[in-house]
Amino acid sequence: MQITQSLHTAILVTDLERSEHFYGKVLGLSKIDRSLNYPGAWYQVGDYQIHLIVATTVPTENPNEKWGRNPHVAFTVADLDAAKQEFLNHNYPIQASASGRAALFTQDPDANIIELSQQ
Repeated sequence: MQITQSLHTAILVTDLERSEHFYGKVLGLSKIDRSLNYPGAWYQVGDYQIHLIVATTVPTENPNEKWGRNPHVAFTVADLDAAKQEFLNHNYPIQASASGRAALFTQDPDANIIELSQQ
């Protein structure tokens, strides 16, 4: 087997409107049409997609104090300081990368961890 491309990541959310605000407005991802019959929203990131899927509950236990050591989705941004300020403006928690590299972590409204790094 040779995997040639990553297509999407599915993220469970409990409140679609709240999550659409985070992924569409705060992260600035482009929402795309979807043809499936269950509640959710799809976002395009280059050739990659984020699929928000509505669930009754979401496991939010992140056992590691350092968020980068928990399951997470990672994106590259052009300006990490601007991204940090956007999270602070919307009252989302942030944590600097413990490695010292130019990266930070935040949590979406359901405590799914998102990493942003500047390369």
